[in-house]
Amino acid sequence: MAKDFYAAIKGRRSIYDISNETTISDDRLEEIIKEALLHAPSAFNSQTARVILLLGENHYKLWDITAESLKQIVPSDRWEKTEAKINSFKAGYGTILFFEDMSIVQSLQERFPTYKENFPLWSQQSSGMVQYIIWTALELEGLGASLQHYNELIEEKVKKQWDVPVNWKLISQMPFGKPTAPAGEKEFKPLEERFKVYR
Repeated sequence: MAKDFYAAIKGRRSIYDISNETTISDDRLEEIIKEALLHAPSAFNSQTARVILLLGENHYKLWDITAESLKQIVPSDRWEKTEAKINSFKAGYGTILFFEDMSIVQSLQERFPTYKENFPLWSQQSSGMVQYIIWTALELEGLGASLQHYNELIEEKVKKQWDVPVNWKLISQMPFGKPTAPAGEKEFKPLEERFKVYR
């Protein structure tokens, strides 16, 4: 990994044009995910993040499930565009599913009632950090990815298909593969509106 930390941050983008090729081994993919799970921060060191890596036919099955679910609610005159979008994710090498173990969140709420309202929020923040670490690591390895949220539509079917524990809540889906086109131009809002310093 020749890039430095800041270059990796700048390079991590939403890449939608991906192929079913990879730049690294499946073992390396697993290593990246395990490292993220081990070292991402979490409130009270709760380590609520859970991840499933889907490759090969399992990856394709996920996007078939998503397409089937969407077809039931998307108007027929808009289906062609929706189908093309789902197919672009399916065209990738794999998909990473991110979950949070809600049994741990609920346990913390019971043990520390003063912070009860905060634990679901802290759980989401920790999940976001795991996602960001993995996303940036994939970019460092020459892979493109994007983050999708079809949670409510597919969660029940996903849990049934891959025997996911009932207490795992689906947070997001990250299709990835070798980029076939760069990310589009990114617009930046003025930092003067987003950042203040008091000396």
